[in-house]
Amino acid sequence: MHTFHSELTKRRRARTELDGGQLVTPYECPERVDLVLQRVRETGLGEVREPVVHGLEPVLAVHDRGYVEFLEHCWTDWVAAGRQGEAIAWIWPTRTMPGRVIPEHIDGRLGHYALGADTSICEGTFEAAMASKDIALSAVDHVLATGEPAFGLCRPPGHHAATDQFGGYCFFNNAAIAAQRALDAGRSRVAVLDIDFHHGNGTQQIFYARDDVLFLSLHGDPRHCFPYFLGHADETGEGAGEGFNANYPMAPGTGYARWVEALEDAKARMLDAGCELLVVSLGVDAFEHDPISAFRLASDDFTDVGRRLRQLGLPTVFLLEGGYAVAEIGLNAVNVLSGFEGD
Repeated sequence: MHTFHSELTKRRRARTELDGGQLVTPYECPERVDLVLQRVRETGLGEVREPVVHGLEPVLAVHDRGYVEFLEHCWTDWVAAGRQGEAIAWIWPTRTMPGRVIPEHIDGRLGHYALGADTSICEGTFEAAMASKDIALSAVDHVLATGEPAFGLCRPPGHHAATDQFGGYCFFNNAAIAAQRALDAGRSRVAVLDIDFHHGNGTQQIFYARDDVLFLSLHGDPRHCFPYFLGHADETGEGAGEGFNANYPMAPGTGYARWVEALEDAKARMLDAGCELLVVSLGVDAFEHDPISAFRLASDDFTDVGRRLRQLGLPTVFLLEGGYAVAEIGLNAVNVLSGFEGD
């Protein structure tokens, strides 16, 4: 299995994250890439390739142009405003302030485009996000051209990024960009399976009213887990997309036996829907020792996940999302890929 990777993904090296009322070093860090890449090479998974550089057109196929322009210029605008720290939103449109007009001030624009205060924007964020989507596009292009599986070592992750909002460490929705790429290449329906512990709210929002993408997410119950305001089982799509959104919220403490029941149901839905390609949002933060998650999957379970996904017989691209037990992220991510390859 080819892995697509770029050192440019490390251009984002944020120093601050709001967690539990304190500013802490972000859990999503450049070292995650090094650990996954090390494991890819240790296991002889396959060739590691540089991605092809793409422009903004594939991004604009799923993201709002004003949002993309905001991300491109946010850091320079923030510095120009005389700020010393990293750009963090602190005020938002709300139920009583609907925000019909996008503010001109950088503080207001941050609030307009941010999901929450968890994710700062620092120097290099836009460049890293551009490299990350290039990785996703190169990986899916490889799958489309050869039918062989591929792994996109994406960073920043993407599944929390909505049409015009960032958050949860995500800026461009890599899985959505890859799925749209496959559709533009002639596939009639694509499945996006999100196995990250946290619900892929951005991917759901982007495709919620469409029937050409089947979105399925296995995640912590939003009544208890980030992102809190999306991801319930009764969210099944709207309009043309009715029936093409499937959420599997599970309680904190869920182990593999319960989790894999949801996976098998999601697999059956993919086959019933006639999906022609599978994009896996490969978060491995369902791991039992992950510091910001609450499932109980063991490292060996991830190998079995890969085996079960192989049974679908679909052309498959894996794109890295979350996973923050840094010492084990390489082991767990590559276990999925090795299981898919037949160990």
